[in-house]
This record gives sequence, C-alpha cells and structure tokens, in this order.
Amino acid sequence: MLANLPSSMIAVGFDQPGDANVLQPATLAVPTPGPGEVLVKVAFAGVNRPDVVQRKGLYPPPPGASPIPGLEISGTVAVMGEGVDTLAVGDTVCALVSGGGYAEYCLAKAGHCLPVPAGLPLDEAAALPETLFTVWHNVFERGFAREGETLLVHGGTSGIGTMAIMLGRHFGLKVIVTCGSPEKCAKAREIGAAHAIDYKATDFVEEVARITGGKGVDLVLDMVAGSYVARNLKCLAVDGRHVTIAVQGGAKAEINMAVVMSRRYTLTGSTLRPRSDEFKTLLAQEIAETAWPFVESGMLRPVMDARFPLTQAAAAHARMEAGDHVGKIVLEV
Repeated sequence: MLANLPSSMIAVGFDQPGDANVLQPATLAVPTPGPGEVLVKVAFAGVNRPDVVQRKGLYPPPPGASPIPGLEISGTVAVMGEGVDTLAVGDTVCALVSGGGYAEYCLAKAGHCLPVPAGLPLDEAAALPETLFTVWHNVFERGFAREGETLLVHGGTSGIGTMAIMLGRHFGLKVIVTCGSPEKCAKAREIGAAHAIDYKATDFVEEVARITGGKGVDLVLDMVAGSYVARNLKCLAVDGRHVTIAVQGGAKAEINMAVVMSRRYTLTGSTLRPRSDEFKTLLAQEIAETAWPFVESGMLRPVMDARFPLTQAAAAHARMEAGDHVGKIVLEV
C-alpha cells in the first residue's frame, strides 16, 4: 500500500442531470478494492462523449459501477485487491473503467489495466484505453477489417476518429473520414487519413463513390446513426460491414432491406461499458498482444487536444460539446 493513503478524496460528479455546470467537486470516501481489483491513484482521466451523455441523464452507469463519470484513467497502483497477481503496488498503469475516473482514486479491474511503457506521458496514457478498446473491438473484431481494405469513419477528428485513423494505418487500412470544416479535414489528413471529406460542403456519399471509383468502402464505423445509416449503406461495397457505436443523430433508422440482402451487407454494433468483466479482460489481452506493441515502440500515440484540472471538468465538457476539439481531452488530477 502507498504510504499515507487518505480516507477521503476529491471527486467530480453531479446530483441531477443537466448542462456542464452540474459537474461539481465533492469529498468522498476512498474506495476499497474487491477481489480482482486494484485502487489506482489517478494522475489523469480521459473525457469522452459517453461522459457527456451520462451527465445529461441519458446513459446511466451499469449496475455496480461508480456513478462518478470517467471511463479511462492513468496512474499508480496504490492498493491491491485479493487475488491480484499480475500487478504490484507502485506499478504505473492505464485502465478502462466502468466509471469513477473523475477522482483522485479509482477502482480498476486488474485485467482491464495495461502497463504504461517508458516514454509514454501519463496524460497520453489516460487518453488511450476507451478509444483503443472501442476501435479495436468494433473495427477489427466486429467489423472484420483486413489489410488492404477501406474504412469510412465519421467524426474524423474526434477521439474515436483519430484513433481509427492511426490504428487503421498501422494495420494496413485505407481510412476515409468526414469532418465539419476544411481545417479539421486538413488535420485529419495530417494524422494519417487517406482522404477527408468536409460533409458540410460536399455530399459524402458522392465523394466516397468518387474516391473509390464507384466500388465503395469495405467498412463503415458509424457514430451518428439516424438518417446517416441509409447514406452509409450507399457508401458500402458488396459484402460491406456497417458497425454502429453511437447514436448521436438518432436511435432509429429506415433502410431498404432488399439492398442489404442483394449486396450482402452485415449490420452490427456494440456498446462497451455494459460488457462483462471477463469480456473486457479478454479484449485487453488481445490489445496487449496486437496493438500495444505500437504504443511501446512510440509508433502509436493519441492525438491530444486539451487538459483541464479535475475541478474544471465542467469546462472540459463544455469544450467537448462545442465541437471544436481535435483529439482527446483529459483531466489532470
């Protein structure tokens, strides 16, 4: 156990859903790790779109999860729970958590932690788990992406979008993204997108057809849903896959199922947070074997936008909701 472990900590949460200003610091008891868990002294916490949706009252934490927002952290192992033999007190880790990240101390499942390699700053380490787990599972496991294929990603300069660009490139994918301005398109190309489409100036369906010579893309990673789904299907090549991970444009879509059948499309999607601990542990193991070597070598680093003190979480949420950020926003604890 780390010396002088306090009994209380500062955490940022909310009593009632609302705008960013409902996020307020509070003093809470330091949690105690159960079997298979570790208590992490948090250095940085990532800010993600699901945190914003939770704050608005539209994405409640799963049963047993902390009501405090925050789905990814970096820091130092402070206390070991029963049965943990893969980590030691003092280890520097980053972790995917089901809540509780906006705090000085946070519980993490030992199997959901990844070691922070030398040379990886802790702010960047905190910005990796949520997007890396999400993109890996949905693009490569659910979407069956293969080297040489073409991927279309909406929101190319978001945390998910930037990770999809970089991870896709490392595994031989040609990544096309949509963005909301010429400046963001330029940034996406700088990060590694093969093409970036300004969806406010051009019809992305027509642009995808032009870029691919009418063939279409093999895979769409969709965070919009709603009316975008039918348009996304027009972008897909025969045998294409459509993977939905968020419904920012609405939860319902109307599509032509005859087209799905005739072109042999696969439609799938997932949410990561409510998945079982066992599933996330297996996912962490696969990422450790496949993608984490790129992190260890320095070839994969998150695109960083801004960092805010923990007590200014409201300002961090306001920046995310304004839509001007490029890459990841983190809180410094």
